[in-house]
Parts: sequence; structure tokens; C-alpha cells
Amino acid sequence: MSKNFNVLTIGDSMITMNPFTTGPMRFVSTFERKVGGAELNFAIGCARLGMKSKWISRLGEDEFGRVIYNFARGEGIDVSEVDFVEGYPTSVNFKEIRESGDGKTFYYRHQSPILTLKPEDINDGCLDSVDLVHITGVFLAIDPQNLVITKKLISLANKKSIPVSFDPNIRLKLWTIEEAKKVYFELFPYIDILLTGLDEIDTLLDGSSEVSLTKFAEKYGISDLVIKDGASGSRLYRSGQWFSAPAFNVPVVDTVGAGDGFDAGYVYSYLHNTEPEQALRFANGVGALVVTVSGDNEGLPYLSEVQSFIQGEKEIER
Repeated sequence: MSKNFNVLTIGDSMITMNPFTTGPMRFVSTFERKVGGAELNFAIGCARLGMKSKWISRLGEDEFGRVIYNFARGEGIDVSEVDFVEGYPTSVNFKEIRESGDGKTFYYRHQSPILTLKPEDINDGCLDSVDLVHITGVFLAIDPQNLVITKKLISLANKKSIPVSFDPNIRLKLWTIEEAKKVYFELFPYIDILLTGLDEIDTLLDGSSEVSLTKFAEKYGISDLVIKDGASGSRLYRSGQWFSAPAFNVPVVDTVGAGDGFDAGYVYSYLHNTEPEQALRFANGVGALVVTVSGDNEGLPYLSEVQSFIQGEKEIER
């Protein structure tokens, strides 16, 4: 039996209002309340794959905060580092989904509860029994203080030889690309696994040839540089070699959360010492299953579902 690995992530969560119909949001009159947020999606993805999952966050002392808390706890996530705070309303976002499955997100997260999280809230106890720490650029984009918090968390992880994965998850509605670059390049030397979309790394490096990507990974000591490229599959640069795996051909309903699911799948494979091509194939499988279902995390699969899917089962049962 494989070890029950424990992963930790940190970040905001939101109530996601999912549209009942596709098209521009101004023409959509009905929405369904769901739960979203990149880091929470990742935590859920890991939990459904059978790993232990711990989430550091803050929620508003309100009904939406309780919805998120109970949802996370119901998914088996360790919420011991999640607190409720007065005077900071739980964040909300509205999604717009087009017929292609692509969409936009409209944020309403002013005075997010995550702003009350302080560097002193991060300590060695947060990392007890943790096997990997996962960070995303969304948390970093919300407030400048979050860089200090993130650096402290990464420093503690580095001292304990706990690998750190990072997904840039660029959100230009929250900050500029110049602000993002400054923060990311400050963190890259301390990151073990970089999980990035091809468009993101192309923007960050002003080019994405394998030569430039290889130089970047070697310069910053990134052991696993993972490139997510949607329908074109994914690639990995590790130990001087490139590996790749094709994408799965599935009907696309909603692309939100696919990258978070891929991250969870790759982290699962990494911790289980899976061979590079198989690790990419597994992560591609998780991402593919996510896009077949509407919602930020409803499509995140359980381990048995991914295994059946990548082994060639034609039917996707939900």
C-alpha cells in the first residue's frame, strides 16, 4: 500500500456563482452557488486522490464563510489552520462561461479575510508531518504582505527539506505582470517544482523555447519544470532531459479548475516516485476529467476514476 502523503497549501477561497446558461454575464440571470479558489481546489484534488490535505486560510464570520468551511471539511481537508474573522466579508466571484467552455471570472474580494493572515501565524507546527508545500500566484497577488508570509512558509519548508511546488496562476485582474514578475523571480530560487501554463512561462520569460526553458530551470535550480499546454498535452524538464505526454480528447464543458487538478495529479505522482511520462499522463488525466464537468472543483476525480480513465475506459461516470 502506498504511503498516505500529506500536502499543505495556503490561500483565499471564494463563493463562486456559476451561471446556469452560457454567454456574456450581462445576459445571465440565474446562478448556482458553489465554492472555489485555486488553493482550495488543489487541496480538494489532493484529498480525492487519497492524500492528506491541509489548508491555511481565513474566512469571513458570515454564512458564506461557513459554507466554505463546511465544504472543505466535508472533503476531508484539515482545516485546523482556518479561522473566521469579523468585519471581512467572504470573497465572491461570478463566472462567465462561453459555449466553448472558456470563460471569465469577475471578482468581488475587497477586504478579503485572507488580509488578516499575518507572518506570525506561520510556524513550524503548520508543517508537522507535511510532505510537500504548494503555493500559487493567486495568494501572492491579493496583498503585498502575502509575499512575506509565503517566504516564511517556504523558508521553514526548505529547512525541513520539504519540497515546494509553485503554480504562477497569473491573475492580471489582481496585479500587473511587472508586479508578478518581481515577486515570482524572488521566489524561483527556492522552488523545487514549477507547474506553469505555456502562456504563463512565455510571458514571464519573454519566450518559451526549450533552450530558454532549460536555461531558466538550471539557473534557478528548479528540479521539475512542468509545462501545461492544454490540448497539446504537457512537458517536463528534469535532470537534463525533456519528457512529454499527449492530452486526452474529451468534451470541454468548463475549463476552470483544470490547472489546479493537473497540479494535484502531478504532485501525487511526484510523491509516489512515478516515472516522468506516467506522471504527466496521470496529471493530464486529472485535468481532462475536470473540464468535463461544470464547476471549479466538482470534476476533480477520485483516484479510481483517474486510473480507470487513463487505462482506456470510454465512459466517464459522474
